[in-house]
Amino acid sequence: MKLADYCLDLTRLDLNEQNDLGLGHRIMCPEYSLNQIEVKTFPTDEADDIFALCWRLSGNGSLYANLKPLNKDYVYFTSFKHGDRTQLHTHDYIELAYVVEGEFAQHIMGKDVKFKKGEICLIDKNCVHQDYLYANNSIVLFIGLANDVFDEAMVENIEERGILDFLRKALMKRKDVNQFLHFKPKLIKDEPDAKLEEMLIWLLKELGQKDGASRYICKGLLIRILHHISTNYEFYLSKEQRKRMNWLAFEEINRYINENYAHVTIKDLVERFHFNEDYYNRLLKEKTGMTYSEYVQNIRLTQSEKLLRTTSLTIDEISEKIGYNNKGYFYKIFVDRYKMTPAKYRKIIS
Repeated sequence: MKLADYCLDLTRLDLNEQNDLGLGHRIMCPEYSLNQIEVKTFPTDEADDIFALCWRLSGNGSLYANLKPLNKDYVYFTSFKHGDRTQLHTHDYIELAYVVEGEFAQHIMGKDVKFKKGEICLIDKNCVHQDYLYANNSIVLFIGLANDVFDEAMVENIEERGILDFLRKALMKRKDVNQFLHFKPKLIKDEPDAKLEEMLIWLLKELGQKDGASRYICKGLLIRILHHISTNYEFYLSKEQRKRMNWLAFEEINRYINENYAHVTIKDLVERFHFNEDYYNRLLKEKTGMTYSEYVQNIRLTQSEKLLRTTSLTIDEISEKIGYNNKGYFYKIFVDRYKMTPAKYRKIIS
């Protein structure tokens, strides 16, 4: 089953079964003040770590919603005018919004941001925003995550800790700069991300279970979901965020190159850090004035000079150790830099 079909089933209204559980204000609160900011907490006692809210906005101006977990099945219904907005609000949890069908828009930190089908918005717990209500046959899935769940799932289980620590701090720690991240799939165009949507269906089903194992299974699914997003989606940042991200990326990439300079390739960097190949040349040129090849060569030559000074390794051994199997090429670039051969350089400094 596709996620869109599953969400349709969740939000299918049967007036004979509809229950007013007093959650309407929590599920969708229309705008009632231009200045007041509402603070939304977890909607139910059952949802102490993770909850999911599915919105279906129809073309006739009807909103149908389903909330999990709950002790009983419940479909919320209300009507709206195209272009209505929810009340300005923040959360005391992290919110992930995934556009299952159609388009979705939010007013975040003073500007309008549009999200297309298959895109994701991850919002800080203190980020002021409101949702637009469009009569455009859209489905949006919101997932609320407690701070410790997000921290465990997003940071502790991802290899590139430094870069993803930036995301964690941007979303959770930097309360002077409230943040949101806009994710777009790297490769999938106009088609749903089948793997992600399969995991989201599993999560929704598991949130509907009411046993002691559900909490742990949901956390495991979230680890998979957030890891999938972090490796298969590009995120779009403000100018200030991008500047900080580039510095952090440079520190991580620089550390990795220095630890693996003898054999590192751009393909290695792509596999480890998940940026496009061109990014590394642009980043290194911006931070060091050198291209990727020039930068690696500089590190190798600097290391060769150190080995000449501090070891008794032969020139051939040094050339191979720093990553040059072609001794002639090593001699050429060494002479270009130091204006003498490696042997003469060793003799002068000894």
